[in-house]
Amino acid sequence: MSRRELLKTDPRILASLAALLFLGIAAMWWAAAPLSAETQKEPMLAHNVYFSLKESNAANREKLVAACQKYLTGHPGTVFFAAGTVADLDRPVNDRDFDVGLHLIFESREAHDRYQTDPRHLEFIEENKETWAKVRVFDSDVHSSEANG
Repeated sequence: MSRRELLKTDPRILASLAALLFLGIAAMWWAAAPLSAETQKEPMLAHNVYFSLKESNAANREKLVAACQKYLTGHPGTVFFAAGTVADLDRPVNDRDFDVGLHLIFESREAHDRYQTDPRHLEFIEENKETWAKVRVFDSDVHSSEANG
């Protein structure tokens, strides 16, 4: 029986080839996966900004969230981006003294520093700063952890 005929008729060979293909894809995925907390040498930088608006209303909050999405997404070295309005959780520990929260995680402090001087970031500030009553920035060095750990 030739190899070609054997491949067509023996399901064990097809299953073995499928398993090898799966293992090859899994190995490539694993090699490209982000670093874990154990292997990550330098911390990432979490940049959290809380905006209080001069005129706090739903339309102005949504306008600022839209500006965050327009100007502050897709910067090199950004690992995570989110922007949204204050949640309606009213617990004694919640600080609700803001209208819009911006949350970015950068792969490094250098990526954060480049973001700070990027023309799109500066344009965001210039176009929106007049609407802000107060801005609070909280930066922290962070390491990721595995979700399954």
